Amino acid sequence: MLIEMTAKDFLAQTASSSPAPGGGSASALAGALGVALAEMVINLTVGKKKYADVSEELSTLLPRLNQARRDLETAVDRDTEAFNGVMAAYGMPKDTEEQKQARTAAIQAATRQATEVPLGVMGTCLHALELTQTVAAKGNRNSISDAGVAGLLLAAALEGAALNVKINLPSLPEDDPFRKETQSAMERMLGEKVRLEQIIQDTVAKNL
Repeated sequence: MLIEMTAKDFLAQTASSSPAPGGGSASALAGALGVALAEMVINLTVGKKKYADVSEELSTLLPRLNQARRDLETAVDRDTEAFNGVMAAYGMPKDTEEQKQARTAAIQAATRQATEVPLGVMGTCLHALELTQTVAAKGNRNSISDAGVAGLLLAAALEGAALNVKINLPSLPEDDPFRKETQSAMERMLGEKVRLEQIIQDTVAKNL
């Protein structure tokens, strides 16, 4: 599993001539790092006398952030598996009409899966950004830069996942409801990302 690799080995594998892991897995990992930083800020805040008034509220965010991190860790491998599934479908025989139909169906199913994974990463990163907004506003001031980096990583991860959605959508039929729904969901999340990222960075800038 990719997520079980050392950081050094993961980087080397990504840098190799193999097309996977690629941008999708890298985006999921970046998102997981962003979430981890947000969790760290909370853990450096809760229990401190100075932050007694916000400790309970921030504590309630930890399980949600932890779940988001686990989901993104899983997506690191799921994205590469989905890509490999697309490549396998394209490698199916196409000598007969029956084979061609089976190959086309397999390609569309695999492409849909390869689209759903980064779309899920987008949703998880957006949820984590919403939580990080609170972390930046109420967390330990000595760790405000960490909250800022968390926001930047989550925003970049979301945009990276969006690129992986975009590259797959054209391979699906134009009249496929999934294609239209995915396009709409992606645009909505990208727009919300801009708003949340700006709020987080404004908060950080005021407290540096």
